[in-house]
Amino acid sequence: MDQMSLMPQCLNEMIPSKHIARTINEAVERIDLDSLMAQYKGGGTSSYHPKMMLKVLVYAYSQRIYSSRRIAKALREDITFMWLSGENTPNFRTINDFRGSRMKAVIDDVFTAVLEYLIEKGYVKLENYFVDGTKLEANANKGKVIWAKRRATYEKKVREDIQGLLTQIEEANEEEQTEYGDADLEELGENSQEDMNSERLKEKISELNERLSQKTQPAKRVRSALKKLETDCLPRLEKYEQQAELLAGRNSCSTTDPDATCMLMKEDRGALKPWPKPAYNVHAGTEGHFIVGFSVHGRTGDTSCLIPHLKQLEQGLGRLPDKIIADAAYGSEENYAYLEQHHVENYLKYNTFYHDTRVFRKIDETLKHQYRADHFPYDAEKDEFICPANKRLHYVMTSPYTSENGYETDRRHYECEDCQGCLRKGHCTTAPGNRQIWISLKLMAFRQQARENLTSAEGIELRARRSVEIEGHFGHTKHNMGFRRFMLRGLEKVKIEWGLLSIAVNMQKMAAA
Repeated sequence: MDQMSLMPQCLNEMIPSKHIARTINEAVERIDLDSLMAQYKGGGTSSYHPKMMLKVLVYAYSQRIYSSRRIAKALREDITFMWLSGENTPNFRTINDFRGSRMKAVIDDVFTAVLEYLIEKGYVKLENYFVDGTKLEANANKGKVIWAKRRATYEKKVREDIQGLLTQIEEANEEEQTEYGDADLEELGENSQEDMNSERLKEKISELNERLSQKTQPAKRVRSALKKLETDCLPRLEKYEQQAELLAGRNSCSTTDPDATCMLMKEDRGALKPWPKPAYNVHAGTEGHFIVGFSVHGRTGDTSCLIPHLKQLEQGLGRLPDKIIADAAYGSEENYAYLEQHHVENYLKYNTFYHDTRVFRKIDETLKHQYRADHFPYDAEKDEFICPANKRLHYVMTSPYTSENGYETDRRHYECEDCQGCLRKGHCTTAPGNRQIWISLKLMAFRQQARENLTSAEGIELRARRSVEIEGHFGHTKHNMGFRRFMLRGLEKVKIEWGLLSIAVNMQKMAAA
């Protein structure tokens, strides 16, 4: 180690010819990065070249290095990082600023540029798209969570306190009540709790303060109640209103990362008392084990995430793949209609697909299956369903239905002519009256089409490949890559991390091809 050499060894000679770093270097040099370059307006001290920074970040993620401090350390010690960076040594703040700020607006463009490079190389053909989602823990404090139900309870309590204090003030101020009549009491009715907000309370406090200032000796009880309104109830009401804005219709959120929602993690399912953690619902779509699309969502359910995911994919590529293959979590009428509208072949399972295509070995399972509403034979001419007891369910009414994403459809209501005395009623329904069902004929048609596609020879093959393609990707990400928790906070920055990881996985696959 102390032997002297005439010339220092060249770093390029130390990197193997088929090393993943060379794959990343070639890909980044060839893709279009104009949107990333546009983030630098020039002037001032010269910046590190964005291509070099992108190469370093992608290579770091491919090597399971996600911390900016660890990346900065590798740039000083690892010859592969030195070669990729041209022996530049940006510090961890520079790396974090590039990842969190510069990449924020262009991560989709960079990923699309890499994907176009893969299409050009023939790795991706946009034929079969296997999509699924998983939960990844957010960089948030598990103990600092806002729960929607608890917040609503506290808000109701503070509104009751406000109403009680206002009533107390008005009752104590008999002279004011004589002067103003019942005008002051209109906010104290039955519905005042729902109508009261922080702005109206501020106006009320200001009005009461003005009235009390005209009195020489206001009642002590009035002053005390008004002070409590101003110093206690108003801040609490403002706090709960701010929490409602952070929740934005969700059941929970973290105070340290408001975009994160509490979700049950897959690895905690076997626990005795599984507790939801702040997390994100991340989605990915693959073809030939390459990541073709990615997205990040703050909502727990997968069903309402498919359309936003596909819209993001279409925005980048200008088109959708020929076939979409997904599990039963995505089989909703809204998703089926979206695929039909965009002329994409439907290979989405639905929640009862397994029961519809299996042969039951137990009698009780067979009975339970045949009494499901969507298995009743349908008489299209008379618009009636026929139950297993050969009785007819007549059309009653149509009610509108709106999904979480705003999709509007109709649910048709049918009721049996007479269930009294039917020997099968115990198996069919537990309701005291006749059997009633709510059916969407459009959804029934979509499910029939999906069932035919999935049970065909091609559908069986695609179903088998799905478990290897997308489920294998998530296993590789969590187990091999060790990526189970985000480093950054906020939906936009989390999306950057998930995008960088997707690019890194694609580089791994391309280097191994």
